[in-house]
Amino acid sequence: MSGSATRHELRKAFRDKRLSLSPEQQNQAGLQLVEQYQQHAIFKGTRNIAIYLSFNGELNTRALIDYLWSAGCKVFVPILHPFCAGHLLFQEFTAHSQMRLNSFGIAEPKLDVRYLCPIQDLDVIFTPLVAFDIKGNRLGMGGGFYDRTLASLQSSSNETSPILTGLAHDIQLSPHLPTEAWDIPLPYILTPNKLYSFT
Repeated sequence: MSGSATRHELRKAFRDKRLSLSPEQQNQAGLQLVEQYQQHAIFKGTRNIAIYLSFNGELNTRALIDYLWSAGCKVFVPILHPFCAGHLLFQEFTAHSQMRLNSFGIAEPKLDVRYLCPIQDLDVIFTPLVAFDIKGNRLGMGGGFYDRTLASLQSSSNETSPILTGLAHDIQLSPHLPTEAWDIPLPYILTPNKLYSFT
């Protein structure tokens, strides 16, 4: 079995796991995620937060987004880059954002350059993932969008780089994930029950 086939099979297995959760379990996980976020000092004082809009069984981020708004934070969500294929931009998301479906059927705000935030100006970037392991390796959906977008941060000497944190259900933890050279491991993974630190 090739490494890519292994990743493909793992992707399907872990996607099926999260899709097996009921709406009630998803809502409860989202509420617990807010409690976890509030408990950890690394997020204190952060104001510009990038987070995804949940799709296809991903950990429900709606309650955390509502909390961030109530705490006076600016929330930014990923949109597909219109000119640079395979990359993401982060645009401010509010209750009044005009939304559209992108080519993957995922909701995103309509592009408005006035509300874009350069990646280096974000305080936290919460990334989705299909699975993670005990070393902080992240298995994404396979498109490489986050790996390409975040690669610029690795080559930056900026001491105030965003806090990269994956969001996941606890059932998405794998003992070991196969990795590729372009995979960017995450220093933190936040689940409804725990903050994993790999720094």
